[in-house]
Amino acid sequence: MRYKLLQEGDIQVCVIRHPRTFLSKILTSKFLRRWEPHHLTLADNSVASATPTGYMENSISYSAIEDVQLLSWENAPKYCLQLTIPGGTVLLQAANSYLRDQWFHSLQWKKKIYKYKKVLSNPSRWEVVLKEIRTLVDMALTSPLQDDSIHQAPLEIVSKLLSENNNLTTQDHESIIVAIAPLLENNHPPPDLCEFFCKHCRERPRSMVVIEVFTPVVQRILKHNMDFGKCPRLRLFTQEYILSLNELNAGMEVVKKFIHSMHGPTGQCPHPRVLPNLVAVCLAAIYSCYEEFINSRDNSPSLKEIRNGCQQQCDRKPNLPLRLLHTSPDLVSQEATLTESRLKPVIVTSNEIHVEVERNNTANQKMTAGVGNDSEPNLIDCLMVSPTCSTISIELSAQADRILGCYVEILKMLSDYDDWRPALASLLQPIPFPKEALAHEKFTKELKYVIQRFAEDPRQEVHSCLLSVRAGKDGWFQLYSPGGVACDDDGELFASMVHILMGSCYKTKKFLLSLAENKLGPCMLLALRGNQTMVEILCLMLEYNIIDNNDTQLQIISTLESTDVGKRMYEQLCERQRELKELQRKGGPTRLTLPSKSTDADLARLLSSGSFGNLENLSLAFTNVTSACAEHLIKLPSLKQLNLWSTQFGDAGLRLLSEHLTMLQVLNLCETPVTDAGLLALSSMKSLCSLNMNSTKLSADTYEDLKAKLPNLKEVDVRYTEAW
Repeated sequence: MRYKLLQEGDIQVCVIRHPRTFLSKILTSKFLRRWEPHHLTLADNSVASATPTGYMENSISYSAIEDVQLLSWENAPKYCLQLTIPGGTVLLQAANSYLRDQWFHSLQWKKKIYKYKKVLSNPSRWEVVLKEIRTLVDMALTSPLQDDSIHQAPLEIVSKLLSENNNLTTQDHESIIVAIAPLLENNHPPPDLCEFFCKHCRERPRSMVVIEVFTPVVQRILKHNMDFGKCPRLRLFTQEYILSLNELNAGMEVVKKFIHSMHGPTGQCPHPRVLPNLVAVCLAAIYSCYEEFINSRDNSPSLKEIRNGCQQQCDRKPNLPLRLLHTSPDLVSQEATLTESRLKPVIVTSNEIHVEVERNNTANQKMTAGVGNDSEPNLIDCLMVSPTCSTISIELSAQADRILGCYVEILKMLSDYDDWRPALASLLQPIPFPKEALAHEKFTKELKYVIQRFAEDPRQEVHSCLLSVRAGKDGWFQLYSPGGVACDDDGELFASMVHILMGSCYKTKKFLLSLAENKLGPCMLLALRGNQTMVEILCLMLEYNIIDNNDTQLQIISTLESTDVGKRMYEQLCERQRELKELQRKGGPTRLTLPSKSTDADLARLLSSGSFGNLENLSLAFTNVTSACAEHLIKLPSLKQLNLWSTQFGDAGLRLLSEHLTMLQVLNLCETPVTDAGLLALSSMKSLCSLNMNSTKLSADTYEDLKAKLPNLKEVDVRYTEAW
């Protein structure tokens, strides 16, 4: 039978009047309390003449308890324990046998644990200490008590022993680790013990103890730990353990096998905490590689200053850990006057990090334009370096370089698992790396593999994480696009990111406007080299009238006509434009209803057969049209009423309609598969007066949001939805 360890106040006052029996009283977390001797006759065969009530006035320490026994003589009081103490005995009476046994085992445990604390606090011979530790571990494993402290108390005793004795040999270390290994199977090691394990991993990474004992401990940490912020030494221990695996002969192959063991053999990892914990360990390890440089940031040139040529170097304290080498008055004067076309390289060195910057006059002019602004620049402003302007090389120490290589490889491994990729993309979307790492060419080059995996994944929840996490903050898309700090190719990764984003729900004016404002040059360059995705982008910019400047439009047209694929797609665009002009020419019906079972192709053929510039009311109810027909619907300039009842029109189509049909007044989405993701886009259609969302997947929160953002909305049908 299993028992719960007694806690403070678990034993209540119980007064008994019986021959051969004395009273009971209380147990706290630290001591028992008993009656003063003058209240009781402690001789055998005596009877208490008067049994007072209340708490005992003096304490009985656990160390004073000589023995604890269950009463077993004939006619003994029921459910009693006998405590033998100096000068007599005390009886404790419980309400039932289970409670009595719980008291008995708890008192035995407390008594023994205090004994081991005393024995192990002053060790003399380590062979005796090791024997006592093994006995202590066996006692914890065989105890019938069920409580976290039953296993944690021995671990804390051993942890204190190790922290107070630094003269142990390596063999003593390993013997103690092996002795306490059974307790670590179901318990996290205490902080001091984690520190001891870290030291062992660093000093003896090839020890068999690391593989045989630490592996199950780290596996348990990764599977069950909920917050490394509350126990950072667990994270540090996990980090050192992985580095010790990397020190083995097989190196990263051993690490790869360990990661696979954490994922499991199936396509879905059964432990949801493994990935977040692994990512947390990787991020902390990568941060540690640049930590010295980061900590010295207040007394060293920032990245903005590095690109400015460290103009304020003469204002710095001379005795800083991060200092400028090979400086001269000429350098300062050249920076101030900007008369030299090329400046000498400047080396910024911290004990383990060297940053070498080459600048030219153009870069300085660009950077000095912002002089006088003391605010911290955003990530891209701080790191945007054109290949023709500046070259940055950050060199880490050999140890930091090994750590960086190991943990970037782990991020690559994590990105190879399909089930982990969505969560990994979400965790990395905010770019949780220091800007020093993003300025490090080796780091961004190695991390590029992970970003490519995101860009190749067709799932929207994965590749959408390439974009910024919020407005005003840069994302991986900006960092790895031409001109970005991480771009080391001619735009191949940029093109693949644009391709996957345009193939999903991001084929919108907003995305095209962003490209036109920030990346038009790279788009035109890649289109000039025959990249089909960029040719399509330029055609869409012309089709949606994204470009207002006539000269820019002519340049785009010339770019398109310079390649065969561009010429072909531009001709198709011109044909569509002619058809669009014909479609939008005034005339034709004002109302139109498609027959039931009509498809997207039927609608396209109908709209290409004449002019529909006057069409105001279109009913597609009970047809088989999908979101694909939105490409044709957005070309109807006068459309005010649209009925999509019982069609397969979905979220992607709604997003497209919301950007182009801003004058729509009546929209029927009854029994369509639209969800909150698409319905939220309707908030930009300010002219909507009537909206039917009957039998859709509308939520109450989205409904409230739409009501707040659509001031003209008067008729709404939300029956058979969550908002009803």
